[in-house]
Amino acid sequence: MALKAQILKQLRSRDDHCWHCGATDDYLVPHHRINRGSGGSKQRENDITNLMLICAYWNGIIEAQATQAMIARSYGHKLRSWQETTEPAYDAVENKWYVLCPEGNKIETNIDQTTF
Repeated sequence: MALKAQILKQLRSRDDHCWHCGATDDYLVPHHRINRGSGGSKQRENDITNLMLICAYWNGIIEAQATQAMIARSYGHKLRSWQETTEPAYDAVENKWYVLCPEGNKIETNIDQTTF
């Protein structure tokens, strides 16, 4: 299922670089934090809190290699099916943790104040 144009526009506005390496523009692809194949539902496909822009390389490697997937989970880039998309995500470029909001923005958070 393709992302709705409005959701993709919000996503591009919020995420101007890869959350892992900082790549920009043509290298960015939409990534579902909870994949449908991992228990994610169709309702989450266009949920902005379940989406982030990352580079095609990071997207491919976290889907193909268990060690990298574990790192992505520790960063909140990948979530397990039982986790909520309100779990914070780490922007390695900015060295900051953010909560992704349903309004299409992100709010910086202190990881020490967040319950996992």
